[in-house]
Amino acid sequence: MNRVKSPQFPNTIREVIYQKGQFSSLPKLPRTVPTESAIRAAREAMAGKDPSKGALYFYNPKLSSLEGLRFFASSGLEVTVRIGNHVFLK
Repeated sequence: MNRVKSPQFPNTIREVIYQKGQFSSLPKLPRTVPTESAIRAAREAMAGKDPSKGALYFYNPKLSSLEGLRFFASSGLEVTVRIGNHVFLK
């Protein structure tokens, strides 16, 4: 939702998700039925809950490429929070 609200990104959830170069694993994922926790998280996000503390970017250090890690290390972005294996930045 932070990206939808940001002037740096498209204005709809769908456009943000399918924006070129974003969420690179999306086309490779099989279609699945969302879990109850995923549905709950989506509803909470739509209602304004933001555990990422305003983050526009995130990555998983264990899964990111060396190029991706270098980008985030040199980006000047501020880490807002770590949740599980993910690092969130703005």
